[in-house]
Amino acid sequence: MGIRDTSILPLEIEGVSFSIGQKRLIKDISCTISGPGISIIVGPNGAGKSLFLRLCHGLIEPTQGRIHWHGTGNQNPNICQAMVFQRPTMLRRSVSANIDFALSLRTHTRKKRKILISEALERAGLSRFAKTPARVLSFGEQQRLALARAWALRPQVLFLDEPTANIDPAGTHIMEEEIKAICTEGTKIVMCTHDLGQARRLADDVIFMHRGRVLEKSSAKIFFSEPRNKLAKAFLRGELLWWHRKQLTPP
Repeated sequence: MGIRDTSILPLEIEGVSFSIGQKRLIKDISCTISGPGISIIVGPNGAGKSLFLRLCHGLIEPTQGRIHWHGTGNQNPNICQAMVFQRPTMLRRSVSANIDFALSLRTHTRKKRKILISEALERAGLSRFAKTPARVLSFGEQQRLALARAWALRPQVLFLDEPTANIDPAGTHIMEEEIKAICTEGTKIVMCTHDLGQARRLADDVIFMHRGRVLEKSSAKIFFSEPRNKLAKAFLRGELLWWHRKQLTPP
């Protein structure tokens, strides 16, 4: 049975908080993430978007609450998901070897790995760089390689942390098209972004965060046309939400 034969979704987040010392950074989050489609997490800087993504991916454990993959069956959810970070880590080896290393952690044969590497590089437009050291690529090319490396694993769920931050418009377009293609092939995308234009272009549903809390979760159509939360409305108007923090959100 392959990792796509049964889904690990939905992902249920139950009363999750995360603290460092006495400071709570994630506060009492309860929501469910299910597929298919692209779930976009938005909110002002410092809202806890990236931290929430890492909790969902399992990189860190919640201080309180539970994160549970309901559909795992006998599968290990860790091998059914992947994550691309805002600043990707490139190994000190060639572009193709970066992907090969990720695939070698699975049970693929060498022949199968070569096929997957070729497909991933072609899709990302990086085939001509196959033997190039990954660390000499431009930042945008490295981010495309990170996405290709994750896609080569064929994850059921792919977490993306600001994948187009600091990339020019042309590079952003390439990345967005790749993200949509990956989703079309059946991978659930959970992505945080600071770019509302990007959220409008990509989102099927939206999670709005502020000060470590999820204040709204709804379809993209509802969120962008008639959000229910007052802070979400202010955020969409471009207001600086720190003015509202005492008025509209609990501590």
